[in-house]
Amino acid sequence: MNADTQVSSHYAPSPHGMYLRHFGLRTAPFGITPDPAFFYRGNTRGELLDALLYAVTQGEGIIKLTGEVGSGKTMLCRMLAERLPPQVDVLYLLNPCLEPDEVLHAIAAELGLELDGCRADAVLRALHGELIARHAAGRQVVLLAEEAQAMPGATLEALRLLTNLETASHKLLQIVLFGQPELQHTLDLPQFRQLKERITHSFTVPRLPQALLNDYLACRLAAAGRMAPLVFTPSALRRLAHAAQGIVRRVNILADKALLAAFADDAQEIGARHVRLAIADSPFHRPPWHAGKLVAGALSALMLLLAAALLWQWLMPGQAAVPRTPRPAQPAPSTLLDSKLAESRGWLARQGPQQLVLHITSLPATETAAAEAFLQQAQQAIGLRDLHVFRLPGAASANAAERLDIVYGSFADRASAEAVWARLAPTSPQKILLNDIGSIRTEMKAVTPAQTGRGAP
Repeated sequence: MNADTQVSSHYAPSPHGMYLRHFGLRTAPFGITPDPAFFYRGNTRGELLDALLYAVTQGEGIIKLTGEVGSGKTMLCRMLAERLPPQVDVLYLLNPCLEPDEVLHAIAAELGLELDGCRADAVLRALHGELIARHAAGRQVVLLAEEAQAMPGATLEALRLLTNLETASHKLLQIVLFGQPELQHTLDLPQFRQLKERITHSFTVPRLPQALLNDYLACRLAAAGRMAPLVFTPSALRRLAHAAQGIVRRVNILADKALLAAFADDAQEIGARHVRLAIADSPFHRPPWHAGKLVAGALSALMLLLAAALLWQWLMPGQAAVPRTPRPAQPAPSTLLDSKLAESRGWLARQGPQQLVLHITSLPATETAAAEAFLQQAQQAIGLRDLHVFRLPGAASANAAERLDIVYGSFADRASAEAVWARLAPTSPQKILLNDIGSIRTEMKAVTPAQTGRGAP
């Protein structure tokens, strides 16, 4: 292994940028920013948008739309603003925690009025005058208020009073409230009876059912540039649906992480394992109490870092070390280390010389107990399919000691390897290096049958 193959510790490639080409995408398909280019019309979203457009253009009363956190309310808000006719002026009220006077100033600022320092009654008069002028010019003004469930009661009442601004035949200000289900609970209180009576249209964003999950994923992938369907296996869809509970933001987060996991496996379909990794690596995942730190730690870096960090603690100076067990003169009974060494030699013979691996760590060949414990931990956490162990000579010196090298994966190019490394890098306790299959083969040829106790590979 030479210095040229070391991955710079200051270089962290974008995970999305790495998997886009692998899956034939122009852009990341599962971002959580409400981009209208990714609007999904299924599951009544299209009908809701059409209904909102109709209700706003009618210009009567207050409109309310509620839905769970992450259900797609902000996307509908953005789509509504984008699809409204050109004669409609759209105002946004993004901060729900404003007091009544502050709300009046915020709306005035959205209308381009400079009224800092003015009293509330002066602001209200200026708003009325501006809205009348816009109406006379053939303009319609709509206020989109997000997170309305968090508004103080007095602020909701102030918005209701704004709907009193009208001509003989038209409301001067249309208000659309977007909020979580708690908004309806607030409106059901007796003190908000008048506000509730002003609501002429009320809509609810439904959860995404499992039956439409694959259609939703396909829609997002196509919008991101995917030409052919990307297969999510039935078991992957079931896991994803169960974890997301119909919340599209969760679907996006989990699908994005599942694509990263599949990319790391060099897979072209998303399986249950990839979704399982995504679920355990997501902020809303709560593992059962008996899984505890094992699951959370194992999945923080493609399920590999748990065992690597544990081994690092064993090998660091000043830490309690695992007792060193001298290698017996006669072969010991078969262990996980023995079987993995033999399996890895066969795996090595099948790889192309230009394939790359991530070099996880090395330890003296006499540290069989540490290596065995490492493999046991890795087997429990991630399985051993992509983990390989080789017995190699030490550095070229008279006193060089034989060592055990532990590597991960097999990658066709540096970019693919670095994408996996990028997941390990933020929390990895040591530098992760790249090595190629040809170098490992060359080093192994220097190990004689007498050293290994076995035939050369």
